Amino acid sequence: MRKVPNQRAVIDRRRLAAKIEKIATAGDKPDRKAIVAELKESLAKGRAEIASRLEAEPSAGHKAANAQAFLIDQLIRVIHDYVIGHVYPLANRSSGERIAILAVGGYGRAEMAPQSDVDIAFITPIRNTAWCEQVIEAMLYLLWDLGLKVGHSSRSLDDMVRMAKQDLTIRTSLLEARYLWGDQDLYDQARDRFWNDVVKGTERQFIAEKLEERDARHKRMGDSRYVVEPNVKEGKGGLRDLQTLYWIGKYIHRVRSGAELVEAGLLTQVEYRSFRRAENFFWAVRCHMHMITGREEDRLTFDLQREVADRMNFVDRPGKSSVERFMRFYFLQAKRVGSLTGVFLAQLDEQFASKSTNLLSRLRGRKRTLKGFEIAAGRINVPDDTFFQKDPVRLVEIFTLANREGLEVHPEAMRKADRDAALIDRSVRNDPRANALFLDLLASHDDPELALRWMNEAGVFGRIMPEFGRVVAQMQFDMYHHYTVDEHTIRAIGKLAKIEAGEVAESHPISTKLIAKLKHRRALYVATLMHDIAKGRGGDHSVLGADLAKRVCPRLGMNEEETELVSWLVRNHLLMSATAFKRDLSDPKTIGDFVEVVQSLERLRQLLVLTVVDIGAVGPGVWNSWKGQLLADLYFASEERIRLGHKGHGRDVRIAAKKDAVIGLMGDEAGLVEDVGQTFHPSYWIAEQEDVIASNLRQLKAKGDAPLSIETQYHEDRGATLVTAIGADHPGLFSRICGAIHLAGANIIDARIHTTRRGIAVDNFLVQDPHGRPFHEDAQLTRLVRGIEEALANKVKLVPQLAARPLTHQRSHAFEVRPRVEFDNGASSKFTVIEVNARDRPALLNRLSRALFEAKTIINSAHITNYGERAADTFYVTDLLGDKIVSESRLKTLEKKLLEAVQATEEAAG
Repeated sequence: MRKVPNQRAVIDRRRLAAKIEKIATAGDKPDRKAIVAELKESLAKGRAEIASRLEAEPSAGHKAANAQAFLIDQLIRVIHDYVIGHVYPLANRSSGERIAILAVGGYGRAEMAPQSDVDIAFITPIRNTAWCEQVIEAMLYLLWDLGLKVGHSSRSLDDMVRMAKQDLTIRTSLLEARYLWGDQDLYDQARDRFWNDVVKGTERQFIAEKLEERDARHKRMGDSRYVVEPNVKEGKGGLRDLQTLYWIGKYIHRVRSGAELVEAGLLTQVEYRSFRRAENFFWAVRCHMHMITGREEDRLTFDLQREVADRMNFVDRPGKSSVERFMRFYFLQAKRVGSLTGVFLAQLDEQFASKSTNLLSRLRGRKRTLKGFEIAAGRINVPDDTFFQKDPVRLVEIFTLANREGLEVHPEAMRKADRDAALIDRSVRNDPRANALFLDLLASHDDPELALRWMNEAGVFGRIMPEFGRVVAQMQFDMYHHYTVDEHTIRAIGKLAKIEAGEVAESHPISTKLIAKLKHRRALYVATLMHDIAKGRGGDHSVLGADLAKRVCPRLGMNEEETELVSWLVRNHLLMSATAFKRDLSDPKTIGDFVEVVQSLERLRQLLVLTVVDIGAVGPGVWNSWKGQLLADLYFASEERIRLGHKGHGRDVRIAAKKDAVIGLMGDEAGLVEDVGQTFHPSYWIAEQEDVIASNLRQLKAKGDAPLSIETQYHEDRGATLVTAIGADHPGLFSRICGAIHLAGANIIDARIHTTRRGIAVDNFLVQDPHGRPFHEDAQLTRLVRGIEEALANKVKLVPQLAARPLTHQRSHAFEVRPRVEFDNGASSKFTVIEVNARDRPALLNRLSRALFEAKTIINSAHITNYGERAADTFYVTDLLGDKIVSESRLKTLEKKLLEAVQATEEAAG
């Protein structure tokens, strides 16, 4: 155990023991309450001292963790001495009436966070005697009275050996065992038996089981070091990964500290210093989290990130907030842990291989060379320590060859690449060979994702492409993006390669067909690499990224046409999703404005595929079939406009074609198209899809004279459920239906509002559950219909019930979302387009639509998009006469009412 500075300021054991001795001997019977009070006071004072030390030195993780373990050590020792001296004193103990107390697990390493479990093992020579059981029980009760969470075991020596052989968790826990108090000889016996009877001969088995356990844990935690709410203890690249290395080193070489991993040949001195730096940082973060929450909290959630960043003295810088800088440092440490794990395990593998003399291992060890690199057992390695130094371009070449030949980069080569990455200077970055190799890898037909990931882990990616180096480990502080910028980018490139290989044709059929038609396929790979490369620079990352592309592409060896295309794609990489998700695609002006920017089929195809891979790499569940449907609708409408220009199908021709298509769908009920359909305005036929029109016509016919008809249909192709409400039109109808749908637990993703010539409202809503899946279970659909009926009959109080519902994203309060209202009278020839950005809350759409109704506007359609904690709701509206709203004073009044509606949702939730 590392010595804790000024130990008595944390806890003075002798003084505490003297106080307890005085209380215990003051009367006929020890005053248990007074003793517990003294212990509690010492625990509280010790914790306060550790907290003040961490506040004064906020990055001193090891010191805080060691001091916490020291505090608990001293308390347990005092408790033990009090129990055997005053509660269960025994003058002549037999040989079986002995107890050794061991600190095990992380506590055994003398490292504890403030709210961690106290893991102790009581070892006895034989099965517990009555006295041993009494002492153990009395000690545990006192520890529980202090409010400590105690993980304990009580075993004889034989039981300890038997159970450690059977259970990996017990074996790992005992591997860390440290003598805490009690019978020292018994502890020595336990230690010797553990090493001789449990460990000996099981080294390979332990490594295999430990790595399997690690992989399962990673999978459970998201299987990436770069998830934006990482688990500091259990997550990939976190404390547990470092501890796993130490456990393996200790099991194989019996190292007593992390420093001895260097002597064992498993880490270099430089790597061990990295090990200690990462470990110290993670311990500091974990201790701060425990102190902030007052509980064992190991997930670094958004709300904690901001507070820990402040505690650790991270400050804002141009383009990056303090929390983003803190999380970038966190992810750089996690990345380093990944590199250390690779070289550690490779070194271990080499050590075991050198001991093996069987024929198979000799065959696996046979080598061949490729361009100077050594290849053996499916791995590519370097022949000597100075190979990269002789020609730094090889630092790029090794990853290109690994990808082309289907090889794994040997961890020893990764270690040397990591060490020598700094050799890539301006001259190497401008070397045509290096750039050609990099571009070959990036645009490889053999899925470059894994090789690019290796290149990033080794630090080579950020050196050959310093523009990318600036976003390595950079977090995007919001609830929409699940990964750091570099991880998102590499995943997007991998997604692109899978589309090109035809591996995801079922979920991305259009992109799969289009990618084969591209004239400039490698431009798409470079655009995918660069689409977010300017994040964190302060300013619009699309504009800044486009300027960067103009400088980077020629360096990579791309021609003028390719460079211009990459720059355009980066500049406009958000255009297609913004148009598809926030605009009315049935409005010809929407398509016209979009095509005016895109201009060519090549750009349109490139942009569609880039948009698909960008959304798909944001995180699990972000892509869905509804988004795919909207992008497809925009693509095909734009493709037609580009091919035919303004000679495209006129409005009357399009309506007639739509009616013919609906007639084809309706079979025997085709007469409804002219009978019922003639009550609809022409805009209805343009706005709705053929299958929705057919469904609306049947529902209108079936409704007859009933005041209200509500139907639901699960649409697998849209990834959503269609909810249609038909009834007499009246003010506030849309607002009440929105509220009822949200109360039923559904999210509206699209809405179209129509009124027939006879004054009947036909409102079509597409809804999903909060996880982006359709509502299709009978109970869900019944609740939805009943909720709308009750809301329209004024049987429920929508506003208070919506306000009482929890946030869609429970931790969204950690983010500042500034409400914003934007008006656009140029986006549509008939409607004023209003976009409201605000914190996503269940009552939001209801409040906004009610505000628009009270402001005497008519909503034609609503398009709802969510970006994590932020909602972007777009409305196509007119005034009561059907005209656009152009008056400045009227627009200012509208803005005020909408912002008041947003504020009302915030206050109600608060």
